[in-house]
Amino acid sequence: MIKLHNIEKFYQHGVSRTYVLRRVCVDVKDGEFISIMGPSGAGKSTLLHIIGMHDTAWTGEYYFFDQAVHALAPKARAALHKQYVGFVFQSYHLLDNLTVYENLEVPLSYRNVKRSERESIVCDVLDRFQIVGKKDLYPNQLSGGQQQLVAVARAIVASPKLILADEPTGNLHSAQGKEIMELFKRLNSEGTTIVQVTHSDVNASYGDRVIKLRDGWIVEE
Repeated sequence: MIKLHNIEKFYQHGVSRTYVLRRVCVDVKDGEFISIMGPSGAGKSTLLHIIGMHDTAWTGEYYFFDQAVHALAPKARAALHKQYVGFVFQSYHLLDNLTVYENLEVPLSYRNVKRSERESIVCDVLDRFQIVGKKDLYPNQLSGGQQQLVAVARAIVASPKLILADEPTGNLHSAQGKEIMELFKRLNSEGTTIVQVTHSDVNASYGDRVIKLRDGWIVEE
């Protein structure tokens, strides 16, 4: 599904460079569940955003279902992301001017799902996450934990082939966190590929393998 070859990311300061990622080579098979771990500043979230096609300022080769992402125009790259990827951001990235219901509806509109079907799917997800009572609220009316739940719900609502999650349980209490990880495990068993960034050994144990980063390098896999 994913092939990364010699991915590098750096910031230029005059004649010097500060590297965030160095010569990263990773293969992710369709249906795998992978955890990316490492200390703060190791490049974990940066790598996740490159896989998610949000970050375009990098060098190397990236193939997604045999499509050369590194060679795609920005519009084609965005279309590929919208079709296949669900993303759980560490800082939620909910749309402040939309209600919870409307936030959940957005990924379905990208995939041209009919309005009647969208309503059914969104209602099902609201029920699954036990946030039906929050559907007409705006993000600023929710607690951090509630926003996190909505963010996870939005990532899965369109049944993406790939879920990318940046510290998906970071703002949830332990019982909610366990529910989210069990949900990810179930989705993975049904064929969804999952790549998560996590500091939690417990969360990492839900996956098939761990990729460890340090100072932008893969140090263990």
